[in-house]
Amino acid sequence: GLSQLMSMRYGTLPIVRETGGLKDTVKAYNEEDNTGNGFSFEQYTAHDMLYALQYANKIYSNNKNAWYEMQKRAMKEDFSWESSAREYEELYNSL
Repeated sequence: GLSQLMSMRYGTLPIVRETGGLKDTVKAYNEEDNTGNGFSFEQYTAHDMLYALQYANKIYSNNKNAWYEMQKRAMKEDFSWESSAREYEELYNSL
């Protein structure tokens, strides 16, 4: 599960299957809200993967501003141990 993190760090938007850590770290692009940091698909099928690839290509080709915004969001993600420790500390303090 490190490849998607490295991908986002350098602005290459990941396309992943929604499972485990991939689902936790890659938030699917939502055109209506202009949110997300990559692309994902749920079912383990060639059809779903192809759809995700075509959708990513459509956004890249037809909406460069949305693509660049998504790259910036992905590059700002912080998956460091320091960030995780801070979240745990906040959780423990809230209890």
